Amino acid sequence: HPKDLSDELIRTMAESKKVCHHLHLPMQSGSSRILKIMNRRYDKEKYLELVAKIRNAVPDISLTTDIIVGFPGETEEDFQDTLDVVEKCDFDSAFTFIYSKRSGTPAAKMENQVPEDVVKDRFDRLLHVVQEIGSQKAGALQGTVQKVLIEEINAQDEHLVTGRLSNNSVVHVPGGADLIGKIVNVSLDECKGFYYLGTLAEGR
Repeated sequence: HPKDLSDELIRTMAESKKVCHHLHLPMQSGSSRILKIMNRRYDKEKYLELVAKIRNAVPDISLTTDIIVGFPGETEEDFQDTLDVVEKCDFDSAFTFIYSKRSGTPAAKMENQVPEDVVKDRFDRLLHVVQEIGSQKAGALQGTVQKVLIEEINAQDEHLVTGRLSNNSVVHVPGGADLIGKIVNVSLDECKGFYYLGTLAEGR
């Protein structure tokens, strides 16, 4: 939660060899007005300040987020604030949601519920921006050798094992069960958008 992201945690992420360089920092909305109604206890400026701090301390951080579109009372101006934050934060990916009423919550009783067609239009526009930024960032490590924690046999191909980089990116590489639980050097030969295909590097 952004309200709990302390300078100490940021410093620890930067200095500790035991902490992966991936942070999921749920934004929900880029509008300070909407964030206040959501009772999120931070605003647009505070969120951007946190992102700047973490990127300054951990330059290769992989940053992901959650975004809700169509919260009651959301105006086009509020939505533009969300797009502005998305573009400034350069997220690796974002989990985007359309607001839906949940019985028993204060938001469900609010007036100014946003019309479905307006919400759908905003959601599509947001998704386009998120995917565009994500595709630009994907493949940044292609052609390099990186350390990969091998986690399991690939579900689709038993000749492959699947692991993750420190930034949480998925990597598939030829190998067997003997590699599971090990950190190995992998040449990231090809990026397939949401994952890399690689080969074990010399000196693994």
